[in-house]
Amino acid sequence: MELSIKRGNWRAVLGVCAFLTGAVWLVFGQTLGFGFVNYDDDHYVYQNPQVIDGLNPKGIEWAFTHTVMANWHPLTVMSHMLDCQFYGLHAGGHHLTSLLLHAATAILLFLVLREMTGALWQSAFVAAVFAIHPLRVESVAWVSERKDVLSGLFFMLTLGAYIRYVRKPPSWGRYLTVLFLFAFGLMCKPMLVTVPFVLLLLDYWPLNRFGSPGNRLAILQKLMIEKIPFIIFSIAICIVTVLVQQPDKEISLFLRVSNALVSYTTYCEQMFYPTGLALLYPFPIHGLPAGKVILALLLLVAVTAVAFYGRQKRPYFLMGWLWYLGMLVPVIGLVQVGSQARADRYTYLPQIGLYILLTWTVIELTASWRSRRWVLGGGAMAVLTALIMCAHAQTAYWRDSESLWTRTLACTSDNSAAQNKLGNAFLKQGRLDEAMVHYQQALAISPDEETYDNLGCVFLQQGKTDAAIAQFQKALDINPNYTEALYNLGNAFLQQGKIEEAIACYQMALKCNSDDAKVYSNLGSAFRQQGRLEEAVAQFQKALQINPDYAEVHNNLGAVFAQQGRRDEAISQFQNALATKPDYAEARFNLGNALFQQGNVAEAIAQFQKALEIKPDYVAVQNNMAWVLATCPQASLRNGIEAVKLAERANQLTGGENPVILCTLAAAYAEAGRFAEAIETAQHALQMAEAQPNTTLAGALQSQLQLYQAGMPYHSTEQGQ
Repeated sequence: MELSIKRGNWRAVLGVCAFLTGAVWLVFGQTLGFGFVNYDDDHYVYQNPQVIDGLNPKGIEWAFTHTVMANWHPLTVMSHMLDCQFYGLHAGGHHLTSLLLHAATAILLFLVLREMTGALWQSAFVAAVFAIHPLRVESVAWVSERKDVLSGLFFMLTLGAYIRYVRKPPSWGRYLTVLFLFAFGLMCKPMLVTVPFVLLLLDYWPLNRFGSPGNRLAILQKLMIEKIPFIIFSIAICIVTVLVQQPDKEISLFLRVSNALVSYTTYCEQMFYPTGLALLYPFPIHGLPAGKVILALLLLVAVTAVAFYGRQKRPYFLMGWLWYLGMLVPVIGLVQVGSQARADRYTYLPQIGLYILLTWTVIELTASWRSRRWVLGGGAMAVLTALIMCAHAQTAYWRDSESLWTRTLACTSDNSAAQNKLGNAFLKQGRLDEAMVHYQQALAISPDEETYDNLGCVFLQQGKTDAAIAQFQKALDINPNYTEALYNLGNAFLQQGKIEEAIACYQMALKCNSDDAKVYSNLGSAFRQQGRLEEAVAQFQKALQINPDYAEVHNNLGAVFAQQGRRDEAISQFQNALATKPDYAEARFNLGNALFQQGNVAEAIAQFQKALEIKPDYVAVQNNMAWVLATCPQASLRNGIEAVKLAERANQLTGGENPVILCTLAAAYAEAGRFAEAIETAQHALQMAEAQPNTTLAGALQSQLQLYQAGMPYHSTEQGQ
């Protein structure tokens, strides 16, 4: 793309580009300290194993052959993969990419518009308003809306290439460049299906390709033929989108049209007065006031009539207005997908038309003013300053999920989805009572399977399994194929010891969704509890095929291998778990046990120590490490004093009622030379073991007690407690 800069004007152009970059950074730079939010970010990034794995041939194939959240946009998915390649799951890096893409889009808008119109300052103002308007916040501050900023970049590149194609001698190379850039944009977000229409509008103004009235029809036919490949691409992506999405067929056409009319005018109102912005505006399922719908229709008809009436004198007005109306068509709700009435992000590209319309109109209306430059310059700076302040404040609400949904509820009413998501934020923080309140409020507004399932998770964490099961079953009454509810119902049955019922739930969940690694994982755990170790191994391996970095599954698979005596394979799995999750205390404990069984006592002790650094009150680790330090046959590795400290702490944490830990404490006392305490502790442990009864432990204690009574410590080469 070649955009010319006139001699002597390059300093102004560079200055505008620098200003746009600085303004975007001033508004959105704060997002580098923000995290992910609990609305789609999990599906797109931090719980998507294919994305987390980074950009690789297998991931690229997956991006082109799968959908995410009922959307097919492979280039967007690949951009998330690339972010994970560079930043991992550090959210600030993902936000930085979105910020840079948005800044680049704003700069390209300025350069493209200036190239088309020759108007430097009008183009600069349009690009600046686009860059920092509060309605842009959702597109830039929300990681899941990468599709907006990425498709916006390709949209601008398409326009730039189109200008070059139009103004240079005819060339298939330049034409195909435009077409391919458009195709890339479609693979970022299907909303760009309106680009052929936008190109035709640009042909009208400012490219002035329509010619004189006498030959206009012939030229228009030629221009339409030129757009046919673009239209074919648009039709193809529309078909794909309809196939993968699930439009809501229960909402009447009349209500959808009414909401569309009101949304058109509401977006215009928010452009001038951007307050009360929220992530999710509930769809008015019970209808809209007739007066509001009629007024919206009259306003739209009136502005359209004015635009057509004045098209000879003000072609930019008609172009900008039709740009706005046309680009919003795919997301205006005539085909309703989701529970939102409208969304700030939908204005990302459509409102550029309004900015052009208003900017050029103001310039024309003030043409005869004295001191026009000072008035317009001062007014522009005042407008941009106000927008920067509002956008900066709006961006701050995106710092975390709790802040985002609290703000959404403050700006909307009867918003069951926002109540549910705020409940999820509290649930993740362990604030169960607060989560329950919001789930109950969500159900009072609109009962749905997701909220019943979430409420069941609260009860499950509270240990109220019967209440949890009731909620999961309510979710399944609404949607029998709801995978999450089937999975959670299986977990509840597992907590109750109803392993067969749990297995049945997991298997039903896998019939609904065979790509859910966590369901395979829990099914494997259920089989393990039944002693069906080979079946458990098979399920864990299926989980790892879906998510190779699933640390918990590596750990569980290692535990099964350890049970089967496959120590080398067990150690390998524990190490795989720790490679993904270094602070995984349980995996370090299991690795320590496996290494001890293998005879690598020093490394086993090192793993126990690391586990305790992560989780200081991990009783099982304290007990096993104390046992090794007290009974290890290698004198250089024994440490009776440290063994006593660990065993006493473990005994304290368990209330002194665990005979296994008392057995370890007795061995530690003996190694430290405190034989009287060793004898007393071993006798107490023996009484408890015989009362249980635990004949194996009782027999071992009797042998050890004889040593203590003889003033000798117990040393062993066998596995720890």
